[in-house]
Amino acid sequence: MKSSSLLLLGGLFFGGIIGCQSAATQDTNQGVSLQLKQQALASSLSYDIVESLTVEVGPRLAGSDKDLLAVKWAEDKLNSLGFDKVYKEPVQVPVWQRGEAKASVISPYPQPLVVTALGGSVATPAEGLSAPIVRFTSLADLEAAPDQQLKGKIAFMDNITPRYRDGKGYGMTVGGRSKGAVAAAKKGAVAIVIRSIGTDHDRMAHTGMMRYQDGVDKIPAAAMSNPDADLIALMLKRDPNVVVKLNISAENLGYATSYNVIGEVTGSTKPDEIVLIGAHLDSWDEGTGAIDDGAGVAIVTTAGHLISQLPTKPARTVRVVLYAAEEVGLVGGKAYAKAHQAELDKHYIAAESDFGAGPIYQIDFNVAESAFDAIKQHSSSMQANNVELGGNKASGGPDVSMLPSYGVPVASLRQDGTDYFDYHHTPNDTLDKIDPKALAQNAAAYAQFAYLMAQSEIELRPLVRK
Repeated sequence: MKSSSLLLLGGLFFGGIIGCQSAATQDTNQGVSLQLKQQALASSLSYDIVESLTVEVGPRLAGSDKDLLAVKWAEDKLNSLGFDKVYKEPVQVPVWQRGEAKASVISPYPQPLVVTALGGSVATPAEGLSAPIVRFTSLADLEAAPDQQLKGKIAFMDNITPRYRDGKGYGMTVGGRSKGAVAAAKKGAVAIVIRSIGTDHDRMAHTGMMRYQDGVDKIPAAAMSNPDADLIALMLKRDPNVVVKLNISAENLGYATSYNVIGEVTGSTKPDEIVLIGAHLDSWDEGTGAIDDGAGVAIVTTAGHLISQLPTKPARTVRVVLYAAEEVGLVGGKAYAKAHQAELDKHYIAAESDFGAGPIYQIDFNVAESAFDAIKQHSSSMQANNVELGGNKASGGPDVSMLPSYGVPVASLRQDGTDYFDYHHTPNDTLDKIDPKALAQNAAAYAQFAYLMAQSEIELRPLVRK
């Protein structure tokens, strides 16, 4: 068969995959996508939104008064930006107060230490606790320790988080934060202190959620700044009997009602089909929640707004979801999946922005293998925004990561997170860490993505279970 005939057949096959869209329609979609890109890059809206959130609300720990202030802020912002429909859905969230956290070396080299309580931690006795500290290099190292080796002692998990553009170093060490207290308690420890799960060299500690287990003693849990972790390691080299005093006044206060806040741009011809772009509205309480996840809130809100201003709305509904209580266990994401289970078959695709404000360099999908090449071609105009077309192993982001188990396709718009873990979950998560140009590039990418997906005629299901 001649090569020209092969090309003709290939074109016919590809055209069948994308639902027989005409060349003119495809050209129009790409043209609008590029128009949205230019509008986003020329606009300060995304930066204005994150500035508004961090200045007017600030830190917004799930279940706190500031959390509810953020919900009201989000409703007002979405309404002011012209979304066709704005509403909120209740979510039950755990309430935890940080209180104070202090630590110091008592002997043999008395010095103060910089620590912070991990989310969900119980308190020490009011007078604090003092005990020898025992170093482990990883969670596996701690779990392999002999039973009762830590009886009456403080476990110190000294696991360094490596720096990667895609943030995979976090995944290598975060298990120690979430599971360390249980492992240490099983060995008889009275508390655990971990090296901060961060890539910085600043003398400030990274907070984050930890977990207890029924039937295992609940011991206080804290994170120590990276320089102080280095200090303790050097002390232990000189003397194995380093005694540390720890004071934590954290408190768990039950549950409260928060909300997922949702804004929609109603589809013109397929309004019951949904393209979901999300971010989480809550933050930890140490900084102002600028990069985690004020940036994401700004990115997806801007994208939705730009699409709402088009002369002709896209075929599908674009739904912006600002999730509650992501930081304390993907609570809003799980609640959304449960509340919308009956319509998840109408969710065309979902993606979440929750990795700061670094430039997006690649888009990955999780769609049917038969649709992968077609959806990449359909997204090709995103390359004009320096977004490369990647692979087919996306998770979609934390709050949408459970949706593929319901058959919902997802995409991951990969951000450069080289310095993300220098700041996230610390007092250093503040507005000055955001580059307005990079933030606008993110908003442009999400606007292009959401519009193109809302116009697509490609069948993205069934997913290959991974």
